[in-house]
Amino acid sequence: MSLKAVLAGGRGLLGRALTEQLSRAGWEVVVLSRAARADMAVREVYWNGESGGAWTAELEGAAALVNFTGRNLNCVFTLENSREIVESRVNAVRALGKAVAKCKKPPAVWVQCSATGYYGSTGLGLCDEDSPPGHGYLAEVCGQWEDAFAALELAATRRVVLRLGIVLSRQGGAYPPLAQLTRRFLGGTAGSGQQGVSWVHVNDATAVFLQAIERPEMTGAYNVCAPEPATNADFMRALRHSLSRPWTPPVPAFVVKLAALYLMKTDPQLVLTGRACAPTRLQVEGFQFEFPELTPALCDLSKWGPA
Repeated sequence: MSLKAVLAGGRGLLGRALTEQLSRAGWEVVVLSRAARADMAVREVYWNGESGGAWTAELEGAAALVNFTGRNLNCVFTLENSREIVESRVNAVRALGKAVAKCKKPPAVWVQCSATGYYGSTGLGLCDEDSPPGHGYLAEVCGQWEDAFAALELAATRRVVLRLGIVLSRQGGAYPPLAQLTRRFLGGTAGSGQQGVSWVHVNDATAVFLQAIERPEMTGAYNVCAPEPATNADFMRALRHSLSRPWTPPVPAFVVKLAALYLMKTDPQLVLTGRACAPTRLQVEGFQFEFPELTPALCDLSKWGPA
């Protein structure tokens, strides 16, 4: 009998990647989704991300629960959007917590997503898992997300929090639009260029999720980012190199703000703030990164043609 993993909000970039890896390893995967479809390769079950329902039965006897749920941050942080971003995360954690608490045989492990935004905007100061939470909106989002998870009383379930850096993948996230801009000779440094960029190749991010599920010694919070953080200037330089593009003039902060708000419909702080994080706990526990360095990671993504 195969092991069962329940992926809440598992239709996103990392959810799809993890589903593929678990399925290859012989796991039964069930995806909880607001837009469940019957024609998918894995079984999908409807849930609204905030209240109980038939989906709760899927948790009974499951070997693992992974929660990706949360409204996409790629938007302008208006009051309404900001409220929805926080509530979508906190409400999902609470709904899952109530369902797990009622299980006669609860999931053995719950892997909960968070982000390196937990540390706020720290410039080039290096953050590891012992660093305190930061300040600002993104830190507030991650703090409330993790606090809701920590408040659950689930004695029979091992808990892991994965604070994700920027996941680099051709299938979605930040890489495709950045690669597109760079191919059009618009891949210059943003603002000062000194904001930290904590990144991770999708292969490594997926491998960390698999280890968090399978290794009983993993518990608590982990930074999921490559051991070589970059500045924005370094990142864009490496991206231009991987796509065979020449030096491009830097983009002043005020232009970045206008372009983000009115052209890309996203919040400028996602580009103009940053943090440099270290995956200290992963390294101490012997995790081997496939792509520990930025240039090989970007070249791996670019060699497959246009994003």
